[in-house]
Amino acid sequence: MPDELGRPVFGVFGAGNGGQAMAGYLAIKGFKVHLYNRSEPRIQPIKLMGGIEVVGSEMHPDLRGFGELDVVTTDAGEVVERSDILLVVVPANGHRFIAEQIAPHLKDGQIIVLNPGRTFGALEVFQLLKEKEVKADVIVAEAQTFIFASRSINPAQVRIFRVKNSIPVAAIPAYRTIEVVKALRVAFPQFVPEANIFLTSLNNIGAVFHPAITVLNASRIESTHGDFEFYIEGVTPAVASILERIDEERCRVMEGLGIRAMPAREWLYIAYDAVGSSLFEAIHNNRGYYGIKAPPTVEHRYITEDVPMSLVPIASLGKMLEMATDTIESIIRLANIILKRDFWAEGRTVEKLGLAGLTVREIRRLALEGEI
Repeated sequence: MPDELGRPVFGVFGAGNGGQAMAGYLAIKGFKVHLYNRSEPRIQPIKLMGGIEVVGSEMHPDLRGFGELDVVTTDAGEVVERSDILLVVVPANGHRFIAEQIAPHLKDGQIIVLNPGRTFGALEVFQLLKEKEVKADVIVAEAQTFIFASRSINPAQVRIFRVKNSIPVAAIPAYRTIEVVKALRVAFPQFVPEANIFLTSLNNIGAVFHPAITVLNASRIESTHGDFEFYIEGVTPAVASILERIDEERCRVMEGLGIRAMPAREWLYIAYDAVGSSLFEAIHNNRGYYGIKAPPTVEHRYITEDVPMSLVPIASLGKMLEMATDTIESIIRLANIILKRDFWAEGRTVEKLGLAGLTVREIRRLALEGEI
């Protein structure tokens, strides 16, 4: 259902700071946008305003304006019915819920993109649609990372600190990735094709940064309610050393699959043009991280989402491949203690993802062809 100019119509699922940034950005660029959120209170101010105000930053002073939205609703089916590209911008814990809501309404030719998939989000959604016996010819894809560094600053108002340079995207099966990127690029030239979902999932640098920085700064977060710069003040040389070890373990798991890993320092350069002789220097040389405050509480998606949906699947796959992930597992254990939860039980394990017992060859075939 393209618009009058032949451009795709976007449905954005999720009205948190990321969903508002995505919807507002598309709207001020002139695209027709429909916004879904499962709870009414969050979208009530957006309904009253008729859209979202996007506020620029020092790096993007021209990225500002009021984005008028066509539909703002708690009815997922209405947004699916009116949209060509479905952009899912919710914490990874919510991917399954969104997939269940949209499954009965999907139509041939639609594209679902998880922004981002975290680790194995596209695989989880792909398998759920198979379980639900969805017959529509739709493509499921995921972005490696979220395209914006953004924060909600007031109701119906969002600040975009930075638009990342290059965002790898992969579909399952992999041969449909080009279709996805071609469709997205009318609005997002930053999206580039990645070889397969295991690269987008396991090159998820949020898994390296978010949980460990939060856990290692837990006392500071609790004493200041997050009143410090998360990446700039929260990453000291000691913290950076632990991040480097987590990154090494993630890369080792990827090597176990026969996949070339992208180290975190390389990712910072590609995504932000940030360089440094160490991870500590590269993080501190990233202008896009300046001004981003720490979460106000440790009970935040940097733990509640990124531990079960990013670290757990990496460690679970590592165990299956007999690759040591001691540092990653230490962060998971500390997160369990801090929040008194069992993120192993909550998380995406190889058993839940249908990967348990598969050979490396079978895992790679699943990514490439969508079947074993």
